Amino acid sequence: MVTRFAPSPTGRLHLGHAASAIRAHDLARAADGRFLLRIEDIDGTRSRPEFVDAIAEDLAWLGLAWDGPVWRQLARLDAYAGTLAQLRGMGLLYPCFCTRAAIAREVAASASAPHAGDGEPLYPGTCRSLTLSDRAARIGEPHAWRLDMGAAIAASGPLAWHDAHVGWIAADPASHGDVVLARKDAPASYHLAVTVDDASQGVTDVVRGEDLFAATHVHRLLQALLGLPTPHYHHHPLLLGPDGRRLAKRNGAPTLAAMRAAGADGREIADLLRQGNLPAGFGVRTD
Repeated sequence: MVTRFAPSPTGRLHLGHAASAIRAHDLARAADGRFLLRIEDIDGTRSRPEFVDAIAEDLAWLGLAWDGPVWRQLARLDAYAGTLAQLRGMGLLYPCFCTRAAIAREVAASASAPHAGDGEPLYPGTCRSLTLSDRAARIGEPHAWRLDMGAAIAASGPLAWHDAHVGWIAADPASHGDVVLARKDAPASYHLAVTVDDASQGVTDVVRGEDLFAATHVHRLLQALLGLPTPHYHHHPLLLGPDGRRLAKRNGAPTLAAMRAAGADGREIADLLRQGNLPAGFGVRTD
């Protein structure tokens, strides 16, 4: 068994991160397997190098140790470029020149615009209809690369994946529309990078929050298209604050660094989380 913890260095870790890392760590250790640490730092607009070392410090404070070197997505750009080239060669990608404002206007103009499961409107497919000559003429403009979802599903056929808490699920990638696999400002999207990296690292079991449950539909499709293995998935409940909102950096969740500075013992906190309990005074709950 191989599990991983793959945070983005966009801020300090909080209790929600700790709970997820502990689950992945303990699952691997119980099976005499390997626990990996991967830094998902491909988003250059939000990632900060100072938070990379901080992640390692926080995990060590919790008493967690990982196996092998730490992988960083910024060192994997050639792998993502090769995967994008493979998908383009299969005729499954198209360049998208739309701005967010233009997409929003087009969606607003359509009273029946389809929406994804999370309520967000789907991309209306504007650039999918461009001719090859139109695309060639505009390829010098800033553009993203989108997956032609209809063509991709036709190429893959019906798919399924298994979650440890839910069981077998029929994959429904169409609910996400033509997802972006390479952004204008980043060489690969989360969907592409995480799928390629999990396969490259031999990850057998993906432990992550249930907020990423829906994304697995897209990842299962990419695995099929690229001939990659499908891990077992373990989507766990999120930790919530006293206001009922998920613990998140943007919501001001208390960081592990702040708790350490206040004199808390990281290993004791880790043991509390393992038992389903939480540090006194933080009012955190699961849902």
